[in-house]
Amino acid sequence: MKSDKIKKIAVLTSGGDAPGMNAAIRAVVRACTYYEVACFGVFRGFQGLMEGDLKEMGPRDVKYIISKGGTILKSARSKEFMTKEGRKKAHHTIEKYGIDALIIIGGDGSFTGGMLLSKEFNLPVIGIPGTIDNDIYGTSHTIGYDTALNTVIDAVDKIRDTATSHKRIFFVEVMGRDAGFIALNSGIGAGAEEILIPEENIGLPKLLEKLKRSKASGKSSCIVIVAEGEKSGKNVFELSDYVEEHLPEYDVRVSVIGHIQRGGSPSCFDRVLASRSGVAAVEALLKGKKNIMIGLQNDLMAYTPLEKAIKGENKIDEELIRISDILSI
Repeated sequence: MKSDKIKKIAVLTSGGDAPGMNAAIRAVVRACTYYEVACFGVFRGFQGLMEGDLKEMGPRDVKYIISKGGTILKSARSKEFMTKEGRKKAHHTIEKYGIDALIIIGGDGSFTGGMLLSKEFNLPVIGIPGTIDNDIYGTSHTIGYDTALNTVIDAVDKIRDTATSHKRIFFVEVMGRDAGFIALNSGIGAGAEEILIPEENIGLPKLLEKLKRSKASGKSSCIVIVAEGEKSGKNVFELSDYVEEHLPEYDVRVSVIGHIQRGGSPSCFDRVLASRSGVAAVEALLKGKKNIMIGLQNDLMAYTPLEKAIKGENKIDEELIRISDILSI
């Protein structure tokens, strides 16, 4: 499978970190070694690419990292790279090191940067979706999503213990600025009474109506999972204040899970997905593929054009919304 055109591949992680990124880096480096291709790790994403912060990596450079969260290559968001002058700096590094192709592990913003670099300098680019939000078109799962779900469920299980002990309503905010995948799936998995996601935006009166229905059915405590991008209130604290005002018999609390969702040892699912994706990305380049994203579709590795992955919308599963309504009774 070795290609005469691809002799050096660079890999970088960009945007928000996600558990499993290290497993993907490991897979890219070792697949390159297997196919006798040089692999360069770029530190600090596109910023490091502009500054020439990279080194050649081999199998021993990525030992023991499959179980670690975060990214050994570090990550950064670079405004300079989104300028043409910044991308010229990055291309200078690529030419200096004789890089033939680039693998980007990140989200749609990272893929946008890679696509621009590819169009302007005819560089083959492959994207591997790494983001806990699971909001990338062309894959059923992004790297880090499964681990984030398990982190949320573990936290909510503990919160429920205190909620039931004190007849409390807990508003638990989870990540998901633009998409409710984490909130919806973790809410069902943790048995939440209500789930608020940006895609539905049910509004304060309907939320109050649902909570009253729960109370009338005999529930003495409630867990409400709230995606951070949900706009029934300005924020989760406004939601809490509104409910406390209208349901004074409840003790209302807020818990923001925050950035612990990004960290921790990746789940087995994420480690396997990352490993498959890293190998598939290297093999795609050696087959002459470019400007595509590697994704999981029907449990198989599949290709999606980068432009389509960036512009497409990964829609929420309406069936899961229906199920959450049934189970909240």
